[in-house]
Amino acid sequence: MSRKKRIFDIELPDDPAPRVDAPIETPLPNVQRRGPMASAIAENAEALQARASAVAAIRDENDALAHEFVALREAGHVVVLVPLEDVHTHLLVRDRMPGEDIELADLITSIKELGLSNPIRVAERGDGTGYELVQGFRRWSAYRALQDEGEGDWSKIPALVLPASSDVSGLYRRMVDENVIRKDLSFAEMAQAAMNYAGDPGTDANDLKTAVGRLFQSSPYSKRSYIRSFARVLEALGSVLHYPTEIPRVLGVKLAQEIDSEPGIIGRIKDELHDWDNRSIVDELGVLRRYVGLDQYELPDPEAAPVKKARSVAADAAKTKTTFDLRTRQGRVKCTAAVGRLEIKVDRDFSTMDRARLERAIAALIDGLD
Repeated sequence: MSRKKRIFDIELPDDPAPRVDAPIETPLPNVQRRGPMASAIAENAEALQARASAVAAIRDENDALAHEFVALREAGHVVVLVPLEDVHTHLLVRDRMPGEDIELADLITSIKELGLSNPIRVAERGDGTGYELVQGFRRWSAYRALQDEGEGDWSKIPALVLPASSDVSGLYRRMVDENVIRKDLSFAEMAQAAMNYAGDPGTDANDLKTAVGRLFQSSPYSKRSYIRSFARVLEALGSVLHYPTEIPRVLGVKLAQEIDSEPGIIGRIKDELHDWDNRSIVDELGVLRRYVGLDQYELPDPEAAPVKKARSVAADAAKTKTTFDLRTRQGRVKCTAAVGRLEIKVDRDFSTMDRARLERAIAALIDGLD
């Protein structure tokens, strides 16, 4: 007898049973992928939006800079090149006194070699026909001289341009303040500026005292007093003085006092200086010093009698010592003259000069005093 084989049907699951130690997997979300065209369009839109934002930011910055530029230009803080022929000097009477400016040649050389480091300041004319010069008369004069030489193009000058203004008093103050701050004006020139200010119908001053107070309000009272003294001298003797800018402060103040106490000396000084066209600075100052008792150039006559009681050399030297400034081609020279002593101070190193040349120069100076 034979045995029959049994066949069992076993149903196996499709997925194998997970292992006990296998990690639990999180099913991925059903994300629909984007095509390449859609991705390109989206990226382009983002780039366009970023570009638009950058352009808007640049436009805002340019607008802000343009407003700032206009404000600076209207305030006169923007340097522009203006035609030299369009700059006029009619509105303001200059604080520079007439006469040869021996330092102008140095300024011309400096501008020619290095350029103009400090621009002039002008104001637009109300009728639109150019500009009125406010500050920088010497710089403007130097450019005119360079243009007349015909070498190079000097037809335009760097300038700070102020808007047209009817405030003539303010323009006068701008003109004077620059030179006063730079210590570039003599007392005579400051006095002349105050006299011009008082005489200009466009200003708010009708007398000299008010003019000095307006123009030099930042200066101490003592300095304003000196300026008024020099104005008194110019009113009395300005027509005959050739070198008013060389008058030292002490001499100017004493001369004003002497004129007020004895007005008759005005005529005598005018008579002495009249028709004396070839006089030097020393000659003119010597005349003025003599009328106020400061003449140090005339030595006492040894035969004169009676002789005063002897005094110490130091006392005599202190009494007769005087200090004055001269303008030369080497710049300002400060001189101190006393009994037996003449001191000259100038910005130059004399120790580097050839000794023989220095000796000849000193000998010529001493011989020229006779």
